[in-house]
This record gives sequence, structure tokens and C-alpha cells, in this order.
Amino acid sequence: MTLRPLLALMLFASPALAQQAAPLTPEQAGIKAHVQFLASDPLRGREAGTRDFDVAAEYVAAQMLAIGLKPGANGGWFQPVKLTTYRPADKAVWALKRGGKDVPFVFGKDFVNEPVPSAPDFKAEGEVVFAGYGIVYPEGRRDDYKGLDVRGKIVAIFHGTPKGLPNEVNAHFGDDGQKARLAAARGAKAVLIVETVERARKYNLERYAQIYAYPRTGWAGPDGVANDVSPQAPVAGYVSLAGAAKLFEGARIRWSDVLAAQTKGGRMPTGALTGTLAVASKTRLTTRDSRNVVGMIEGSDPTLKAQAVVLSAHLDHVGVGEPVKGDAIYNGAMDNAIGVSMVLEIARAIQASGKTPRRSLLFVALTAEEKGLIGSDYFAHYPTVPKGSVVADVNFDMPILTYPLVDLVVLGGERSSIGLAVAAAAKAEGLGVVPDPEPEEMFFVRSDHYSFVQAGIPAVSIDTGPGGTGAVAARKFLDENYHKPSDQIDLPFDWNSAVKYKHVGLATVQALANGDARPSWNKGDFFGTLFGGAGAQ
Repeated sequence: MTLRPLLALMLFASPALAQQAAPLTPEQAGIKAHVQFLASDPLRGREAGTRDFDVAAEYVAAQMLAIGLKPGANGGWFQPVKLTTYRPADKAVWALKRGGKDVPFVFGKDFVNEPVPSAPDFKAEGEVVFAGYGIVYPEGRRDDYKGLDVRGKIVAIFHGTPKGLPNEVNAHFGDDGQKARLAAARGAKAVLIVETVERARKYNLERYAQIYAYPRTGWAGPDGVANDVSPQAPVAGYVSLAGAAKLFEGARIRWSDVLAAQTKGGRMPTGALTGTLAVASKTRLTTRDSRNVVGMIEGSDPTLKAQAVVLSAHLDHVGVGEPVKGDAIYNGAMDNAIGVSMVLEIARAIQASGKTPRRSLLFVALTAEEKGLIGSDYFAHYPTVPKGSVVADVNFDMPILTYPLVDLVVLGGERSSIGLAVAAAAKAEGLGVVPDPEPEEMFFVRSDHYSFVQAGIPAVSIDTGPGGTGAVAARKFLDENYHKPSDQIDLPFDWNSAVKYKHVGLATVQALANGDARPSWNKGDFFGTLFGGAGAQ
């Protein structure tokens, strides 16, 4: 068969193939070009803290310069971020005393100590108070600290969360550090996480003790002190079912009643335990340097330009790892070279429009998202503009763009005025906005916008939706490509969908930057209220 009949047969038989073979428009090519470079093998997966990431950061800064942005990090393009790696230095010795006698409390059987990065030689001693799950959730009429005095004491709380919490609230309180913050706010000086029956069945403390010294990652502030979510009352360690039984001996609260309530979901007894406990933990800590990349468009309004809207996307991926079919480079095209491309191309479109937004815009390519939202957490703590001037964050993280886009999911959209702006922008592109189809995955707390949420800043992450073939395409990517070497430029990107997605982001940001009203939390929203956000009270 000759070439010409074969080509004709292929084109007529497969419209999808013909569409893929068509030349890219300049707008599509502009998006693809960034992905092609950032997800290329020479960048070796852009792991934060490596030269590979630094090359990617230099590329983004150069693109920002070419687009016409101003350096947005104190006169430069880069905000230094000192990454920390920390782990327990040794197996701690804890002392439980009751009635003047020592009660055996054994590492690996009764407890395992956790590292405390903000205090490498941490010690605390005092009475122990049991506070159930340690949750305060006014909207659900739940306060596990009601009637308890934990000032100057050690608080013991159950691992995990009770049934019945909304998914995003459940995800928030699934973080032990967030629960420790509640204990600290009430005057506690340390927190113990107590094993539940379910946890013991899945992965008990004795098994955890075998790997307890694994490395964790965080950041250190400009003063060199490592960050801790709850430095006043850190999580000092985990306590097994057997260890908890020892803590409860002689107390008014019976451990058997607590276990029964935890298992059945009934009202749980809380209160002071007897005796005192001395806890300790030594932490080994090392640091390495990374950076966020920040570009800026200064606003045109004499008053509103003091407010800044952030566009964020994480630049890092997971680097070089276990080979799969001979390929060890985890390129991260969809996760998240495409998100960084969106930030750059939205910036280009705004500059090309010739219309300077009223509010200032910050375009931020973040480090170390894959290590725990670290770059965004650092930026939220130390923004490159005056504290309090960031009024919104729109985040772009791993939109799955391998199919004709029908709708979007806006993580956090129902919590603030940003959701309405995204919905209007999506409608203009012929797209709907639908609820998260997989709330059990807890995506709301798994991307960089959540760092801004914890700083009281209204924030969303715009994701692609399940409509049309979206659900199938998303599942295929997550099963076959997510955090694998195959997440690379040869995925079947639908560049027309990528353009639509970009247009939604562009229109959203323009609406937030030019609106008369400051972006705000919906009144009474849990996260807005918890973190003191504008409009929530």
C-alpha cells in the first residue's frame, strides 16, 4: 500500500488521530512548550533541593523576565526556602509515675517518640489529660475540650477522627499537628497520639517502631529555627493500646469505657488521668536550600494595588526513583509542569492585553509541594509582599488534560467568593462546575492552596472534572501515570482543553484582581472562621 492511500485511510478512519496530527495553534504551542522543557529527561524530575529543580527555577525566572513581569521576591526572582530533613535521633526513655512508684513504660511496646524539629532536645513532664479525639468543631456542636483544664499538662488524644465529619473537615483534623494546635491554644505543653483499635489492626505501634526513624521534611525560618505546626505543644509521640491502658490505671475514666465508646461511636468520657508522665525526644536535623520563583504585576489602582492575588503552581516533582520498564526519571508533565505553564501563560495573556489589573498579581512557582506543601507553607508564613496584603490564591495543580473538557471541580470553591468567579469564567468557556466526585481522596488538603487557607486567605485549586470521558481519563492517569515515569510529554494531551482551562484561570484572576470587593470567605465558613479570614465572622 502506498503512503498516500494509507494516510488518507488513517485520517478518515480516526478523527481523533487527525486532530492530534493537526498543527498546534500558537496558544496551544505556548502552553506545550513549557511542559516539554520542564518535563524533559535532562531535568530529571525536578526534585526540590536538587540542581535539577534549580535549573527549572532558572527557566521559570527567565520566562517571567521575557513576559515582562517584575521580580517579586524582594527585588529578585527567587525566595530562598531552607528545607529541613529531620528524624528521631534515638529511642527515648519516658517515665510514668503513679503514687510515688515507677510504672514500666517501654519504647516500642507502650510508646514511640516522634521528632520535634522546633526543639531538637524536647522534654516535658506533667499530668496527663485525655481529650477524646481532641477536636473542636462548633458547626458540628463538638468540643472535646469542654470542661477540661489542660493548662501546663500533657494531652492524650485518639488518632484519626470520629465518624460523621464533613470530608474537608475530616481531612483537616486527620492531621495530628492541626489537633495539637488546638491543645496548644488551651495551654497544653505536649500531645500524645493514642492508638485506636482500628489503627492497631491495620498498622500497630510495634510495627511502626521498626521504621519510626524515617526522614520527614519541613522548612526552617529566616532565624534558622525549624518549623513545627504546634511548637508550644508538639506531638511528642504515639501510645499503643497497651500503653494507654497503663496511663488510665487508677483514673476515674475507665479505659474499657473509652474503647467501647470509640468503637461504637458513642459519647466518650474525657478527663484527667492519675500520675505524671515525663516525655522526651531528641531530633536529628539537616538542611538544604531550595527556592520559590516569584514574578509580579503591580496593580494600577492607587488603593487596591496594595492587595495581591496569588497565582500558584508547584514546580517540583519527585525526581529519580525506582525504574519502571527501564525508565527511572519521574518527569511530572501533568504533575505539575502543566500547572506552571498555566501560570506563565496567564501572565503572558495579561501582559499582552495591555490592561493592568487594579490589584497586584503575584505569579509563584513553588518548591517542595511533593514533600508536604512546604514551599507554599513557607510563602504563606513569609509572603514576599507585606503580611496581610495577599487577599486570594488561585492554584493550578495537576489538571488532567487528556480528554475534551466538559466541566471543572473547584476545590474550596464553595467556601469563598472565589468559587463564583471560577463558575462565571467556566460558563463563558461552555464548561460547568461540579462537586468533587471523590471527596474521600481529600484533595482539598493535598495541594498548595491549603497552605493559604491555613493563613486565613481565601484559596481554591482549579481541577478538571468528571464530565464526558473525564472520570475515565482521570482514573486512567491516576492508575497508570501518577507519580510514575510515564507522566511525560508523550501523554495524549488535549491541547484544546488546555487552552480552555487557561482561559478559565485567566478570567478568574482578572475578576478577582479588578473587582470592587475584596475576595472573601463565606460568612461562617469553618476554615475562614478557624483561621481568622476576611468575611468569615
